[in-house]
This record gives sequence, structure tokens and C-alpha cells, in this order.
Amino acid sequence: MKQRREKTERFDKKFEERTVHEIKEIFKARQEERRLLERGWELNMNFLSGNQYMGINAAGELEEEQPRYYWQYRRVFNHIAPAIDTRCAKLARVRPKMTVRAATGEESDLRTAKLSSNVLASVCDECAFDEIISRATVWSETCGTAFYKILWDARGGRILGGINAAREGTVRVAAVSPFEIYPENLACEQVEEQGSIIHAKAMPVAEIEESYGVRVAGRDIEEFSLAPYSAASNFMGGAGASSRNVLKNSELVIEYYEKPGVQFPNGRLIVIAGDSLVFYGDLPYRNGENGTRTYPFVKQCAIELSGAFFGGSVIDRMIPVQRAFNAVKNRKHEFLNRLTMGVVAVEDGSVDTEELLEDGLVPGKVIVYRQGSTPPKVLGADSMPSEFHSEEERLLDEFILVSGVSEISSNSYNRTNVSSATGLQLLIDLDDTRLAVTTDSIKRAVKKVGKHILRLMRQFAGKNRLMRMTGEGRKVEIYYFSSGDISSDDVVFEADTDEADSPAKRRTLIYEMYNAGLLAGEDGKISEDTRERVLDALGFGNLDSTRGLYTMHANKAAEENLRMLREEVSVDFYDDDGAHVTEHTRFLLSDEFSGDAGAKARFEAHLRAHGAQKREKEDSRAAADSAAAKK
Repeated sequence: MKQRREKTERFDKKFEERTVHEIKEIFKARQEERRLLERGWELNMNFLSGNQYMGINAAGELEEEQPRYYWQYRRVFNHIAPAIDTRCAKLARVRPKMTVRAATGEESDLRTAKLSSNVLASVCDECAFDEIISRATVWSETCGTAFYKILWDARGGRILGGINAAREGTVRVAAVSPFEIYPENLACEQVEEQGSIIHAKAMPVAEIEESYGVRVAGRDIEEFSLAPYSAASNFMGGAGASSRNVLKNSELVIEYYEKPGVQFPNGRLIVIAGDSLVFYGDLPYRNGENGTRTYPFVKQCAIELSGAFFGGSVIDRMIPVQRAFNAVKNRKHEFLNRLTMGVVAVEDGSVDTEELLEDGLVPGKVIVYRQGSTPPKVLGADSMPSEFHSEEERLLDEFILVSGVSEISSNSYNRTNVSSATGLQLLIDLDDTRLAVTTDSIKRAVKKVGKHILRLMRQFAGKNRLMRMTGEGRKVEIYYFSSGDISSDDVVFEADTDEADSPAKRRTLIYEMYNAGLLAGEDGKISEDTRERVLDALGFGNLDSTRGLYTMHANKAAEENLRMLREEVSVDFYDDDGAHVTEHTRFLLSDEFSGDAGAKARFEAHLRAHGAQKREKEDSRAAADSAAAKK
């Protein structure tokens, strides 16, 4: 951090003032350019939280819609929130497991792919990537777009020791709201094609000083785009005073990223905190294709729109339906009130109108009216018109059409005549198909994030970096690697799991394979190894009493594999010969076996010893069974 400040202090004062003024002018212009988009996102957040009597006026600002008459009901019947909850619950299953596939079949590429896969899994586990995807999905479902920011944190990772207790650094992934991202061109769809991108965020003064080594004055920030909040307002019946989120003792930090070009081959990164220039230099990360420098952002959209950088949200489509539904329900309740309470017609001077206005027509009330005049009577319709009910049903069907969430997914209610299990499963699959556009966007974003992670590790990991990962037999292994061992240019990222592949479907498929005999061997029996893998797939991998001793024998055989690369290993009488033969053969056929002639001879002798011991045990068991039968 001190290096950044020393680099800034070498600049001329006029250059610093000119740069700060230029970036702030660009930021203000982009704020004004997308002001209506921000108001739309703010409107979506209000409707999602239940403040559904907000609208955008002619000036492009949010304002509360006033009732036409003071007595009109303004209650909210929120169908947007459960629809978004259901969509987020379905999208929560989209957690693709990222793997790295070698570009060729050469041993070096295979080892690079295996190491890269483990590095990727280790980083994702360390930064809780699943939770980050969940937060980004909530933003994309609400506002239409969310971003992932992938950066290198020099203060993270394992402590290396020393006087200053330096750390080895690690990759950080953060979910960024669309309010913080200001692109150069709102019509350019891809992040990489933007000429420049601004990331503006309000940060506390203490955090700015810790990150950039600069002390700024600080102020209270209330602007919605800089301090967005989740709950739009405290409301009562849809009407209420909006409560802004105020960030105290904070300041605006603007990060200006410029794409590499002729004038700046490595691009530019300019960071401004308040009125101070805290960093000016090249783009720090080689996170593009073939080692090029690009933006550390990945975009995720709920609904991708052609010719637009920011995507659309389902809430945008549901707002007109929600307004109509609220109006129908409120008018329906007003009509019901007229039926029950009624509108009283009173002849002038016949009764005490003040008493009647105060108490109404209370059941059992004695009404005294002037002799010869007409007694008070209730005016109103005889019954509820059927149009209210039919319009309400049409709007509910329109909610399902617009949101893509059926009643089977939202409340487990089936209004169709389908009763068979196959038919219901087809309805559920059709419901999942409606989310295909959103799930594909999430999977593409996750794949790009994986590429960014490996490229940053390749750039900054250094030498002799320690990593813990799961090896053969689910044993935790410690590996040392260097940045040169990671190559992201010759690998392909795959999302192995499908969003529609639920645990229930996997279990059903395994049962069908078992009943069809596909899991059995040539003798018609299921081996211990296959049984163990099936239990793991079913989610019962920790049932040691069911799995028996096979795992322990397999782990012992794995240790013997490493010893036989250097020395001869004898066969123990208590070994499970079948398990040992399987593990030793698997190791000989794997890429880990170097192919040394001496080691191969030791393995062959060891396998022959296991075979002989197995035949000896079988002969002894057969003789014992024969003797028992004679008795």
C-alpha cells in the first residue's frame, strides 16, 4: 500500500487535480446516462419489498402514487416476492462443479489439468463461492444483472512468517451489485468489449486508509446508487415514508478501468478516493486470453437483452400485473364492505345524523326518526359481481405466465387433470425449462470466474505454494506447487452437473441401474468397490458399518503403491487380496505410475504373491467346508 502512495506523490499537483477532475466528469456523465435504469432497479426493489404504490414521474424520479379518494383501500397483495423466492430456490441448485480437462493426452497436460482442478476447487472452497453465487443471483433476479469481481488479495492466504508477518496472498471473489458498475457504452453487450468501466463504491474512511494508505475527510452518503438497501421502505398498507440508508463517515471510491489500446498497451487503472488520486498505472491482472490484461469483472444476467449491457428482470414484467391485481383485490374488498356496512340513505331532518355518522347501523341499535318521515335504509348491490372473481383468476394465470413459476413449484398445487407420476414429472421438467436462459447465464459466468481464478493464481501464486486437497481414498494430502505448474491456456472448463439433475433424480437413476444389473460384475455380484461408490453417490458414504473394512484395505494398498516405487513390500496374511489387487492394478494403469522397469517388476511379484495367497485361502476354506459337511 505504501508503494501506491509513493507512486502517486511523484505526480505533479496539477496532473493529479486534472486527472481527478476528468474521472469525476466521466463518472457524472455516466450517472446521468443510466439514471432511468437505476430508477427502474429501485422500483423493482420497492415492489419486491412490498412498497407497491411507487411510480416513476415525468421527471424520471420515484414518487408515491396518491389515492384518488381518501377512502380507497391501498393494501398490497404481494405475488412478486414468492415468485422470486421460488426462482431463487430453483436457481440455488445451479452449483456446477468446475473441472479442468487437458487439451492433449500427454502426461504433462494431464498433470496440469489435475493440478488446476484441485487449485480451482481449493480457491472456491476458501472464498465460499457458493454463497457468492447466491448473493449475485439475488441481485440479478431483482435488478436483472449482477457482477463478480475477481481480484488478488495480497493480505490473504497463509502466513509466511518474518518480521512483518507477510502472507502468501489468495484470490478473492466478490458479488457486486449493478449500482456500482458504470460501463462506457450501454448498448455494448460484453464486458470485454467495453472501452472502459467504472466501479464506484462508497467505503468507510478507515477502510480507505487501510487499503490505499490515504486519509480522507469523509462525509454522509445518502444517494441510492451509492448506498442501495434491500428493504425499500417501512410501509403500512402499501403507503409509507421511504427510509434511506445513510453511510456515515464514508467517501466515494472510483476505480476507472480502461481497455488496452495503442496509447496504453497494458490499459489503465485510475483509483480516486474523494478528491485524492491514490493509484495510477497499468491494469494489474493478466486475466485475459493468452496472458492479456482485461477487466476483473464477470457479468451474470437474469434475462439477457439484445443490444443492452444490463439485462432484464422478471419483476419488470410482473409490475403491471401486480398493479392490476392490487386494484382488483382492493375494489373487491370495498364492494364487500358496501355489502356488509352499506351506504345509508337518510331523509334530511329525520334523524340525528351526527350520531348516525359516529356509530353507523350497529346491530340491535334503536333508531329514532321524526314521525311521518322515511326511516334510514341501506343502499347497495344484492350480490358480488362475477367479474371480480374471473378477473382475479385471469391475473393469477398471468402471474404464472410472466414469472415462469407454476403453482406446482410455488405451492405444490396441481390445477391440471394430470395425475400420473410421469405426467407430473414432465410438468416439473417443463417448469425447469423456463429457467434455462437464467441457468445458462449463471453457468457461463461461473465458467469465466474459474478462468479468472486460475489466471490470477498463475500470475501471483509464486513458488512452493502449499495446498491441501483430497487425494485417493478420500485422504487429505498436502501438495506444493508453483505458479508455473498452472496453465489455463491449454485447458477447458466444464460444468459437470446439470441444474435439473436433482438428488432425487440421481437416486432414482442409480436404483434403475441396480435393478437392470448394470452395476454387477461378470459373476453377477456387486463388488465392494462398486458398493462403496454407490453409497457415496446416494449420500450415505459415511456409513462405516455398511462399508466394512474395504476402505481401510484400499488405503493400505495405496500406501503400499508409493512404497513399492522404491522398495519391495511383502504381503500380509490379513490383507484383503481382492481389494489389494484392484488398487495395485489401478495404480499401474494410472498416470501416476512412472513406468520404471524395477518398480514394475516389484509390482508384478507383489500381485503374484497376492494371487497365490488368495488361492491358498480359498483352498483352505473349501477344505474346511468339506470337513464340516462330512460331520
